[in-house]
Formats: sequence, structure tokens, C-alpha cells
Amino acid sequence: MRNEFSRSQILLGASSMEKLKNSRVAVFGLGGVGSFAAEALVRTGVGHLLFIDNDVVSLTNINRQILADHSTLGRKKVDVMRERALRIHPAADIQTFPLFFLPDTPCDFLDGCDYIIDAIDTVSAKLALVEVAQRKEIPIISSMGTGNKLDPSRFEVADIYETSVCPLCRVMRRELKKRRVSSLKVVYSREEPVPREENPDLQEDSPRRQTPGSVAFVPPVAGFLLAAEAVKDLTEGLRPSPQQAR
Repeated sequence: MRNEFSRSQILLGASSMEKLKNSRVAVFGLGGVGSFAAEALVRTGVGHLLFIDNDVVSLTNINRQILADHSTLGRKKVDVMRERALRIHPAADIQTFPLFFLPDTPCDFLDGCDYIIDAIDTVSAKLALVEVAQRKEIPIISSMGTGNKLDPSRFEVADIYETSVCPLCRVMRRELKKRRVSSLKVVYSREEPVPREENPDLQEDSPRRQTPGSVAFVPPVAGFLLAAEAVKDLTEGLRPSPQQAR
């Protein structure tokens, strides 16, 4: 019987689609990376999704976030993403958590999760989430830096200890080693940061750091790679073999 995921089933197989339907995946961060990861998971038939983000849609999100347009300005990202997801996949179970994830955030809501996608942009939160995933034995994949990049073809999937170039990867390697975390699957870019136009009028108020530049065609690629790896990991051993495909 044909359904909205029939084209996916041709490649992934019926067993994989059933597994995805019953899988529970948490997406932390619904920005330029996470919103597209969430979109891809919904469109691939993942049946249970958790969206975690405390931010609201702002004007400067419009250039790169799939949930951002002039009609959603000021609304909570988790609410907008949930509504969008249910328009695509009405049978999906979508839970929202409008919270800013911190090292001391209670994580009982992750119990029973099959996979975690980390699209958070703060180092302390990323490290804490990796430790939570390790403690709960939940597979996790993390996005590294996508700001100040122009070449989407330079993204790679690797273990954090095999990465290079990316400044965030360097910090994460050092801190994860201190925490005795032996491996972490990441999506990262080997592109060197591109020159910036330093114009105070273009900067947003940010007490944390200099606002990174971004474009429409870079963060989404990282998000799609995160979702692709999650789907591949969740359906490992269930997809049609090359012999079956002949």
C-alpha cells in the first residue's frame, strides 16, 4: 500500500521503515542545523520525536532555518517545528521541551530514547549531553561548527578524535578526553573559516561571543548529514542487502 513514505521504503525496506516508525529520537537545538535534521527525520518516517530548544524565531533566523519566516517571528521554535512536523506526518508522536539545556538539566525525558542528535551551539551543553548519552547508553551524533563557512561540500562524518581544522572540534577533543569519553560521532567541516565583513551594524547583541556569519546552503547540509547517520544507525542490519536489490 502506498503512503507518504513509499519512496523511502524502496531504498530502506519495509523492516527499516517499521523500525523508524517505532523509534524515539531527540533533537537538541532547532537552529540552522537542527531544524533541517528534524525535518529530514519527520520526512523519513521516524514515529516519535523530541524537540528541545528554548529559543524563539527571530528575524535573522530567516536566512537559514526551515521553520523561520515572517509569519513565525517571535514564536517558540519547538512549537513551530511540532506544527510543521505534524502537517507532514500527522501520526507522529511529537514532544516539545522549551528549555535551554544545561549540565544540571534533569534528563528523565530521555529515558527510552533510541538516538540523540546534538545541534546545540554551546560547548558546556554539548559536553554535558554527550555524558548523559553515555550514561544512558543512547547513541548520539553531534554537529560541530557551521558558522563562517561557505562550502557545504567540505562536511564529513568522523569520530571526534579523527577530526582536524575545526576549532570547536579541537576544544571538544580536549574536554572529552578529560572526561574519559573515548569516541563521539560528529559532523564537521574541513573548511577554514572564511573572511568576515566586520560591521558593527550587522552584529547581534551576544554576551557570549562574536556573532558568526551564516548562509542558507551550509547549516542545512550538516543537519541532513546528522539525520542520515541517525537513520543509518537505527536501521543497521535491516536495510536491503546488495544481493536483495538485484
